[in-house]
Order: sequence, then structure tokens, then C-alpha cells
Amino acid sequence: MFSVSAVITFIVVLGVLVGIHEFGHFIVARFCGVQVETFSLGFGPKILSKKVGPTEYCLSLVPLGGYVRMLGDDPNEEIPEDERERSFLSQPVRKKIAIVVAGPLFNLLLAVFIYSGVYMVGFPTVTAVVGEVQEGSAAELAGMQSGDHVLAIEETNISDWDEIRANVQESGGETLHFLVQRGGNQIDLKVTPRSKETEDVFGDKHPTWLIGITPKGDQITKRYNPVKAIYLGTENTIKLTYLTMKGILKMIQGKISSDNIGGPILIAQIAGEQASRGFSNIVLFMAMLSINLGVLNLFPIPVLDGGHLVFFTIEGIIGRPLSLKKREIAQQVGLFLIISLMVFAFYNDIMRFFINPS
Repeated sequence: MFSVSAVITFIVVLGVLVGIHEFGHFIVARFCGVQVETFSLGFGPKILSKKVGPTEYCLSLVPLGGYVRMLGDDPNEEIPEDERERSFLSQPVRKKIAIVVAGPLFNLLLAVFIYSGVYMVGFPTVTAVVGEVQEGSAAELAGMQSGDHVLAIEETNISDWDEIRANVQESGGETLHFLVQRGGNQIDLKVTPRSKETEDVFGDKHPTWLIGITPKGDQITKRYNPVKAIYLGTENTIKLTYLTMKGILKMIQGKISSDNIGGPILIAQIAGEQASRGFSNIVLFMAMLSINLGVLNLFPIPVLDGGHLVFFTIEGIIGRPLSLKKREIAQQVGLFLIISLMVFAFYNDIMRFFINPS
């Protein structure tokens, strides 16, 4: 069964992600001069509601999403002539696209913000001290020993184990000049990485460059200045966005098992696990989930932001909106796909729960 902390963490994490997503739509709509009728966190019956100006702000019962309702976003809605300029569907295509894209974009920006903050505050990383040197490896042949502290590679200062790994992978097999600290001496070593074919998490095979060493496991806290932290946070978000898209496409192609699809129960379980490991783990989990939410919403499925983006792109190309009938059919198909995916995710969650209820 779920602990109280797991349920609370799940609600808070999902609330933040949905809130950021809907705030993206909301703030860009307001900037574009569109009147927002309702801003709701959650679906279904309203628990709390307060109207400020023309907008009703709501907290609704079902915490599995949210919505922003704008004036005139329903094609069947009759808009008085004096309010037409503030209605969503009366806006130029570029503004409608900006409003639609803003939700997923804000999710990605949240991930950048979180990762940048982590890089600034500091995170644990393994030191650049060599643990085991494998027998017959490139490192042993070069004279490297256990306990050597790697100071530099190709005259680039090294501060942690990840930087050693990155330099070796980027070498392409070229001989690397290592500067290591051994006792009171600094020693130059020439190490030529060797290639080994490995599989990534998606089952794709890639050549990996190895020199045959492992860390000791000692850790340090590494921090970056704000400019470097934002750069690394952005880079990390882009990398994880690409991997998320690749994973989804592999699943669609059948190269990754659909058993990996999870719903609210799985998210709640993981949220509970991260909560037990500390606040930083919850925040990092939130960043990863925010990227997933942003990417999924950009898929070209009607009822998702990506589906609306397709409609408005077509409108921009042909110079007029698609017919109401075509949009309604597409929306019905999209709704069927989303409901089917949700049912399948719930099924996977329930099966996981009965197989491994812990």
C-alpha cells in the first residue's frame, strides 16, 4: 500500500507540473490579448474557486491534469462582436501556435531551472581517483596504478570521474596524455583507449572507448557558477528530451516493450521512493517527469497540444481553418487514443501492483 508521504508527494509533484504547463498557456494567452475564462488545477467538481477579473481560478477534485479555458476556444461558441478581438480562435495563426506551444515549453523550462539550480547548489560526484586497474588493460600497459589521482587529460584539468569518462569517449581511440598524482610525484602517462561494442538502454549497439579502470567510490560535492550551471542545465534538458523522444518512438516501433508504460500508480510509487531518499531526489524526479510531460504533449495527437499545433500549422498553410466536421472527427480519434493509452497504463500499473505490491 502507498504511504501518506507517497500520496502527498505524488499530488504535489503532479500539481506543480500541471500548474507550470497550464500557466504557460495562460500567461502567453494573456500576453497575446486573449481573455482567459478559467484556470483550473485538476478536473471534475470544483473544490475551491475564486474569480479575479474575468478569470475564474479553480482547484478541482481529480488531480490528474488541468485546463485553461479561453474565450472563444470552442468553435460552436457565439462571441459578441465587441469581444471577438479577445477570443482565441479569432487570433492570427502565429498567436494561436504560441499559446499552444507555451504549455510544453514551460515544462521544458522548468527542467532547465531545476537542473541549473542543482548545478549551482552542488551535487555529489565521484572523485578522479583510480580504484581498480584491470589486468592487461590499456591503463595497465601505460603504467597506471590503483590510487593514482588523475589531474589532467591532454592538458585539460580533471575534477571528477565523469570528466575522465567523457574525455575517453571523445578520444575516438586517439592516444591520450594523462597527468596523474602518485604519492608526492606527478607522472605523465600515454594511454590508448580500446573499442568495445555495447548496447544502450534502447538496445542500440555503439562503440565504447575503454581504458580499463574503475573509481574507488569517494565522493565530492561539485558546484558551478550561474552561467555555467544554466548552460549545463540546458544541455542536460536537451539531452533528456532527445532520449525521451527516442524512447517513445522505439516503443511505437515495438523495439521497447509497452510494459514500460506507466500511469498514476507507478508515478506515485516512484514519487514515494524518491521522497524517502530526500528532497533533491524529488526535485530531480520532477524535472524528468516535466520533460516527459512536455514531450508527450507535443505529439501530433488531436486533443493534445501537438494535435492543435498541427491544425494551426495547416491553417497557416492553406489560409483558413479546417472544417469543423474534420476537426471534430480528429478530436474523437485523438480522445479514443488517449483514453486507450490511459486504460493500458492503468492496466500495467495494476499488474505491477499485484505482481510486486511493495
